Order: sequence, then C-alpha cells, then structure tokens
Amino acid sequence: MPKPQPLQSAALSTVRLVASDLDGTLTAGDRFSPALIQALEQLAAAKIAVLITTGRSVGWGMALAQYLPVAGVITENGGAICWPEQAPIILSPIAAIADHRQQLQHCFQQIQQHWPQLQPAADNAFRQTDWAFDVAGLSPADLDRIAAIATEQGLDFVYSAVQCHLLPRGQNKARSLWQVCQAAFPNLTPDQIVTVGDSPNDASLFAEFPLSVGVANLAPYLDRLSQPPRYLCQQPEVAGFLELVEALLRARA
Repeated sequence: MPKPQPLQSAALSTVRLVASDLDGTLTAGDRFSPALIQALEQLAAAKIAVLITTGRSVGWGMALAQYLPVAGVITENGGAICWPEQAPIILSPIAAIADHRQQLQHCFQQIQQHWPQLQPAADNAFRQTDWAFDVAGLSPADLDRIAAIATEQGLDFVYSAVQCHLLPRGQNKARSLWQVCQAAFPNLTPDQIVTVGDSPNDASLFAEFPLSVGVANLAPYLDRLSQPPRYLCQQPEVAGFLELVEALLRARA
C-alpha cells in the first residue's frame, strides 16, 4: 500500500472545492478557532467552495450551514445535505424513515447485548439516516465484531475518533459528495475537488477522490484503511487543515 506523501501546493492548483470532515479536522480540542473562520473566509474569497462532510446529525448540520462561511454541510456520513436557509435533503434512498430508525435501534440493542456499557449518542433524536453511539473503550477487535453484527442486520458500520455509526448499506461520505457535486457543482471534475479527514469514516473520501488529504492525527488509523489519502499534513486537527488552506492559496497565487 502506498504511503501518503507530504502536501504539495503544485498538485492543488486545479482545486475549486474542499470537502472536509469536521471533528478532529476543523476543530482543536473540540472547538472552532478564529483562525479556522478566517481560513474559510479566505477560501471563499479565492472562489474555492467548502463543503463540510461529517458524521454529526442533521440537526447539527442545519446550524453549521447557517453560521459558518461554507457552501453546505453533508451530515450523518452521507445521509443528508444541509444548505443555508433550506430544509435538509435526504440523500439515501430510505423508503420509510420511522421504520428505518427502528431497524437501527434494534441493531444497536443487539450490539449492547455484547457491550452493555455502550450508550447511544445524545443527538440520535435529531438524526434521520444513521444511529450513533460510543466508540471510547472499544478495541480494533471489538470494532470488527460490531461491523459483523451490523452486516448480519443488513446495515453498514463506520467509526471515527468521536463515535460509532450504524447506517444504510452503501451510505458513505464519498457517494453523497458525488451526488451533491452533480446537483450543485455539475461542472466540477474530480481533479478540482480535494477531500480531507482524520478518521476511518473518511476512508471513502480517500479512496474515491484523487486529491485526498489526511491531517496528522489520521496516522494511528492508516493501517486500518484500505486506501490511505494521497497526502498527509504535518500538523494535526485544524492546524493541518490550515496547512492545506495555505497550500491551496499558494497554488492560486
């Protein structure tokens, strides 16, 4: 498997859209910084759009899309898109949300029989397409077993440094990003999109987009990725994202 390379400005000269994870990529210590807001505004001024693609709920996405200087927010690991001042749009082909959520809850209850300490995320009430729960304390072997249970129940499973997610088969960040780009940015080509993340739930972004970047705190997960990002920042979390922004702006100069 090829190792990620150091970030190179020259490779980013064609970029017109940044698709970025949220927690651990745009944050530092679970907080936004003034430097992040400034960087997002610099990208907007340079005509580089930003889409956040996160495992956070639709409820979170509506607020983020409204208050941050970004084009929109893809939530629930690809389940929905939130645009500023618009109702969320479900991206996954779910026939009946209520029935789907019962299936998700039933699967989580099966998982709890093996790991009774696991608790559901507080924002599950604001989710439409996925079900989130604790990741703390779970070993790689535990995560593999949980993935197997989800598969038996007809669901997919992903996890990040923040939490675990049960979700519909085939729902992932890359698939939804393609959907959103085809609808809202139809003239963009793959080499005009850069993806960035920090966790295994960003794996599809690394695998399906030729310009992919990991912030430095992705390093502990590299051996669990089927395809690493093309580039790896020197700095972790938002400092790594700022490193990417600097490279993008330098490439446009």
